[in-house]
Formats: sequence, C-alpha cells, structure tokens
Amino acid sequence: MPRHTPYDGSTKPFTIALKTLDPNEWIELDADLETCLAEKDRLYAAVPDKVFVEEAGTRAAQQEVLDMLVPYLAGRFPETYRRSDTGIEILGTGRHVATDATELPPLRTASLLVPEDLILMRGSEDGWRLVAGSLCFPSSWSLGEKFGHTLQDIHEPVPAFGPGTRTADMIQRIFDNLLVDQPVQRFNWSLQAGNVLFLPFSQQQRIDRATNRPSKFSDDELAAQAFIRVERQTLRRLPNSRDILFTIRIYLDPLAVLSRHPDRASIAASFASQLAALDLAQLDYKGLTADRDRLVAVLGKMATTT
Repeated sequence: MPRHTPYDGSTKPFTIALKTLDPNEWIELDADLETCLAEKDRLYAAVPDKVFVEEAGTRAAQQEVLDMLVPYLAGRFPETYRRSDTGIEILGTGRHVATDATELPPLRTASLLVPEDLILMRGSEDGWRLVAGSLCFPSSWSLGEKFGHTLQDIHEPVPAFGPGTRTADMIQRIFDNLLVDQPVQRFNWSLQAGNVLFLPFSQQQRIDRATNRPSKFSDDELAAQAFIRVERQTLRRLPNSRDILFTIRIYLDPLAVLSRHPDRASIAASFASQLAALDLAQLDYKGLTADRDRLVAVLGKMATTT
C-alpha cells in the first residue's frame, strides 16, 4: 500500500502545508532503497552534469550534510547501515560508500547513501539560492535551469507561487526563520505514465505542454498506465553554515493499487475531488489538462465499487 497519501484530503494542492518533523524521522527507507541507489549510479555515469551541481565555496556545507547523515543513518537504521574506518556499509546490498573520499563533492557522496535527493540552499541579499544539489529524480524540472536561482525564481512556473505572490513571501519567511532543531516536511503529488524516476523537464517543455495540452496516457486502460508520484520534502537548517538542506523523497505507486486500499472509497473520492477542483493553470502545470476527466472517472469508479 502507498506509504503516503497526500491526495486523501489531509493537504490541499498548491498550498505550503508545512508540518513539524521529528528529527528522528528525517530520512525514510523502504524496499526501494537499492532501486533508487542503482538508478543514481546509472545517472551519475550517464548524465553527471544533469544530476549534480555545486558552486565554489559550498564544500564545507556539503561536508556538514555528510557529517550529519552518516551517524544519523547508522543510529536510526542499524539493520541497514554500519560504519567502518573509511565510510559506511549498506548491509544487504554489497555497497560500501567511502566518506573520506576528498576528491568527490561531499554532497554527491551523501546522495549515494539515501533514496532522497539533496538540495543545498544558501541565503543571500537576493534571497535563498540553490547553490549545490544532487537531483536524480526531478519531478518535471531541470536542475541546470534552477542552479544559482532564488526560491522565488525557482517557483516562478508554479501557479500562485511565483515572484511577488503572497505564497512566495511566506516561503521566504519560513526559510529565514527555520530553526536548527526543528525540521519541517510537506508533500506534493502528481500523476505520470509509467514508473520512471528520472523525469526532468525544461521550461520550454513546460510551455509547449501548456500550449498543446497533450495526453500523458494512451487509449488503453488508464488505471494500468498511471502512477501516482508523491514527493516528501523536508527542510533542515545546518547548524554551522546556516544553509538549509532541502530533501526530496519520491514514491511511485500504481494508481490501480488504490482499488485494494482498505480506505479505498474515501481516498479515491478525495483524490477525484482534488483533481476536479484544479483550475486550468494548475492542470497545465501538472500536465493533466487533457486527462483530468478520465482520471476523475476512474477514481470515482474506485470509490463506488464494492
């Protein structure tokens, strides 16, 4: 069953909806750990410039992330991680990650330990900027296009989140006031065809999609093709650099699995209601304009079928 269901009415789409996070629950592990790490290996080998960026002067903050992550993982998940003299072993996978490999960016090393993507944000006179990041599993955005940009510019394509909006100002204040000992989390959802994790998208592709509004799905049974893409996002201020680490954990669940959920009726009905309530700009942003009605019908059937 899906681990998280933010489409069940617990949160509203296109809102910040931050919640406090127990620091002990910072990272989440599931049965897909090796799948995620193997895909990161593949992407680092095939398209390294598309999945990792760093500005000069960020290595100390990157190291801070790694130094926080290693003892946390070994203490929180002793059945999966075991520290060694040179790094950390991921039990059951044959993986050993050398944490003293000084030639590699520490954030890249850290990314090879967990399923999460890791983004480093740094305060500046212009606002919080993306100064380093490992993004192997983007949900329809491009790391290269966002690198070096501020939060407000990064969110420019998101309806009601762009520069000058009330939401953008609220996000700026959240970053400014985030406490070291109080991380926070939020969730997003989207729908895609297939279970691909690496899903980059350029601004030009976004414009083309909003203009042409193509269907994501073929004429075959939609429920068999559609996957729910859930993002679990956390924000955590680093105690020394005062930078903020933004983590993104992707879960991919077949839409069809909801038909077997013990709370199928209420979850499917809420999901259908959220989709039906999206306005045109929101549908265009999610790439669901052509498919919304079909998806609502499928979910409605799930909600009423006994």
